[in-house]
Parts: sequence; structure tokens; C-alpha cells
Amino acid sequence: MPRTPELPEATAHHRLPAWQRVTQGENRWASTAAVLTAVALQWTLPERLSVKPEWLLPGLEIALVLALIAGNPRRIERSSQIYRLAELVLTALISAANGWSAVRLVVGLVTGTEGSDATSLLVTGGGIWLTNVIAFALWYWEWDRGGPVARAHATHRYPDFLFPQMQSPELAPPHWEPAFPDYFYLSFTNATAFSPTDVMPVTRWAKMLMMLQSAVSLLTVLLVVARAVNILK
Repeated sequence: MPRTPELPEATAHHRLPAWQRVTQGENRWASTAAVLTAVALQWTLPERLSVKPEWLLPGLEIALVLALIAGNPRRIERSSQIYRLAELVLTALISAANGWSAVRLVVGLVTGTEGSDATSLLVTGGGIWLTNVIAFALWYWEWDRGGPVARAHATHRYPDFLFPQMQSPELAPPHWEPAFPDYFYLSFTNATAFSPTDVMPVTRWAKMLMMLQSAVSLLTVLLVVARAVNILK
């Protein structure tokens, strides 16, 4: 029985889905827009819920965004420990600032010192909730298979999050690979359904991070909505 000739290495490489092979880095616009939205939401929070001084953390976040854009102005593909650290610090600052605001809001709602007007309470709570969605989207995006640069260089074989296109490649074009909008969708659905939907966490850290986000989102939504309904009554 004649042997089937082996495919050339280049052909075999080409047949790999994009998320498993070396590709161009993803465009920066989506993640940058999300970070700037989070910064803008922080500016709109009441002074009592912001970290003092109010300009400090947003100023640091904008400075880090500008530095990251200068290093990778169009596509995120330059491998650098300094830029990687700057990305993680930026995400941590957004998370820390929003966490502080969320804790202050929850404490105020529990003690009865927060939320005298339903409209302003819903706007404030909605801003904190949306910033939380952005922050967790950034964490998912930064850690899945080593981050955007590592994914572009295909340095990690096993995914931390399993997208439907990975399980059923025929549902997507050959050039498909996860980008920031996919992680934002993951974060948004996890914050609204309080559980995984179509994107499954594979590794333990991914499961724990999604569980933490669901818990924070559930607590924030329940307290804010319950207080707003009580005011309206």
C-alpha cells in the first residue's frame, strides 16, 4: 500500500489555525479605547468615591497608555519586559481604583449613607459596574496564553480560555484569533449571567478570576438595584 506523502512543513504550518501559529500582533485601538473609557468613567465618579487626589490615578493611567502607544503605535507585537510590566501595572491601577470606589459604594449602601437619589445612584453604580467589566476584560486579555504579544508569537500552546472557534474551526475563517473585543464580550457576559456562557475557562486561574468577577458584579448589582428600588418606593 503506497504511503501518503507528508505535507511540507510550510504547508502544515499554514493549515494551523491562526491562534496556534505566529501572526501579526492585534490592533491597539480596541484595548486603548477601553482603557480611555475606564479613565473617563473614573473622572465622572463623585469625589467621595474616588481615590485622593482625584487626578493621581487617572493621570498615571493616561501616562502609561501614552507610553504603550509609543512602544507599539499600531499593532501590539513588540516583545519587551518593560512594556509587559507597564501593561500589567496599568490594568492593576484601573482595578485598584475601581475596587476602592466599589468598596466605598457598598459600605455607603450598607450603612445607609449612600444613595439618596435613585437616578444618580444608578448612574454611579452603572459606571463602577462597566469599569469592572473593562478591568476584568483587560485581565483576561493580558493573561490568556501569556498576553497579546505571546499569543502573536505563539509561545504558549495551551489556551486558558476556550472560544467556540477553537473547538469548531469551520465556524470561523482561517485567520481568526481572539482579540480584545472577544475578551470584552467574555467579561460582559460573565458579569451579566454570573457564569460562563459560550467561552469556557480551562485553567484554574481563569476559573478563579471569572468566579471573582461574578461575585463582585452580583454584589454590586444587587445592592445598587435594591437601594434604587427602595428609594423609588
